[in-house]
Amino acid sequence: MPQTSALLSELKRALRAAGLTYGEVGRKLGLSEASVKRLFHEEGFSLKRLEATCELAGLELSDLVERMKQAREPLTELNPEQETELLGDPKLLLITYLVLNKWPFDDIVRTFQIDEHEGFRLLRRLEKLQMIDLLPFNKVRLRTARNFAWRPDGPMQRFLTERVLPEFLASCFEGAGEEQKFVGGLLSRASLLQLQRSIARLVAEFDELAALDARLPRDERRGCSALFALRPWEFSGFARLRR
Repeated sequence: MPQTSALLSELKRALRAAGLTYGEVGRKLGLSEASVKRLFHEEGFSLKRLEATCELAGLELSDLVERMKQAREPLTELNPEQETELLGDPKLLLITYLVLNKWPFDDIVRTFQIDEHEGFRLLRRLEKLQMIDLLPFNKVRLRTARNFAWRPDGPMQRFLTERVLPEFLASCFEGAGEEQKFVGGLLSRASLLQLQRSIARLVAEFDELAALDARLPRDERRGCSALFALRPWEFSGFARLRR
C-alpha cells in the first residue's frame, strides 16, 4: 500500500536522523540485521514492532504519521529567504522553473548555458532550500506545488510586478495561441465573488493541463503564461477627476 511505503520511508529517515543503523535497531529489538532489512523491504511490520521501532527513533507512532503527512503535502508558499535566494541567482531561478515543469536534466544542460557540474550544484541548492528531493541520476522529486503562491508584497511578488508583468503585457496579443481581453463594469459583491471562483477554477484547470502535458515529450510543449486578475479598481486618471 502506498501509505505503508510512505510511512516506512519516513521511519527510515527518522532512524538515520537518530544515528541508528539496521544492525543497531536489530540488536535493540532482538532481531538480526537481515531480519530488520527484510521487515522494511517486505513492509512486514506488526503494529507492536512498528511502535517499538518508533520509540528507538524517539517518536510516537502518531508523530510518525504526522511527519509522513507533512512530507507528502506540497509546499504552497515560499518563505522570504527562499524567494530572496532564488532571485539572487538567475540560473537558480531558471532551473527552478524548468524542474517545476518537468524538464529532464539532460535537456536542461543541452539547451541552456548550464553544464552538468553547475546543474548538479543548482539542484543541490534547491534541495537545501527544501524545494526538491534530489534523486540518483539527477532526477528530482518536487516538494512544492507546481504553481506555488508568492508572498504578498514579498521579494518575488515585487519582481513579478516590476520586471515580469511589464514584459509580459508588452504585446499586441495577436499571435498564435495569444489572447487578451480587458473588460470593465460595475459589479455587485455577489457577482465579484462569483468571478473570483471562476478564476480559481480556471487556474486549477491550467495546472491540471500542465500536469497532464508533463507526460508529453518536451518538444511538444511550449512555455506559456497567463494572467488572471480581478479587483475592485478605478483608473487613476478617473479617480483624479473625482470631487
